[in-house]
Amino acid sequence: MSRLLTKALPMKVLITGANGQLGGALQRTAPPHADLNAIDVDDVDFTEDAMLRARLVVEAPDILINAAAYTAVDKAESDEEIARAVNADAVAIMAEEMEAQGGKLVHISTDFVFDGTSSSAYHPGDTRNPISAYGRTKAEGEDHLRDTDLLVRTAWVYEAGGANFVRTMLRLMNEREELGVVSDQVGSPTWATGLANTIWGLIERGASGTFHHSDDGEISWYDFAVAIAEEGHELGLIKTIPTINPITTADYPTPAKRPAYSLLDCSATREVLGDQPVHWRTNLRTMLEQEKALG
Repeated sequence: MSRLLTKALPMKVLITGANGQLGGALQRTAPPHADLNAIDVDDVDFTEDAMLRARLVVEAPDILINAAAYTAVDKAESDEEIARAVNADAVAIMAEEMEAQGGKLVHISTDFVFDGTSSSAYHPGDTRNPISAYGRTKAEGEDHLRDTDLLVRTAWVYEAGGANFVRTMLRLMNEREELGVVSDQVGSPTWATGLANTIWGLIERGASGTFHHSDDGEISWYDFAVAIAEEGHELGLIKTIPTINPITTADYPTPAKRPAYSLLDCSATREVLGDQPVHWRTNLRTMLEQEKALG
């Protein structure tokens, strides 16, 4: 369930995960009236409770946007304690400090809180059932939020210059003549800049509760790779389009289980913001143009 209040954006905003894809996008798209500061692991150890509390007391933000996370999905299977410290325990501290300071927590979560057995897009209020350590710790983090906080779930995030599927595919396509990509995991990608704009929009409108954001459309990782090859070749980011073979999840075993279907229903988000969804291929093309400009 979500609530919407009409109020102006408080001036003092702290972003965690400053060096990540979303953290960078949030800084680039911040409204001019936001008094912004951003921190990352170089500034504070999110597994050290006392250090994190002390930093939040010093910062005293009106709004804390938590874009920091332990996102090494496969590594989390053998490192769940550390993943939980970052994805859940740190969130509890953030919520407690925002309660004490009268501030608001905006927390970013993931499609991995769902098990992927649905036959239709997941709504914000649908039952969670994570099937990986990463998903479990992210779900636990969500449980620490207050009713007045804002939770935004997303999926398959990518950004120009970041570490992500798109840039990995570009590299592999320039190195190989043939590659296989999983075709039985379905969802939708998310351009981090579009996600950042949605987060700022929800904050500006005083939204609280749970919202979803991803780009419009339903594809597999294989479909995404084919589009990356086509768009990347047209822009000169890859010399030739390699042969891309669809493979199954069973063909490419990983330590962590992935949801087979994790499409997010974003209709409530679009209704609140009063805008139209942007198709994933449109955002992919924009990102690749930015990637080309980066050299």
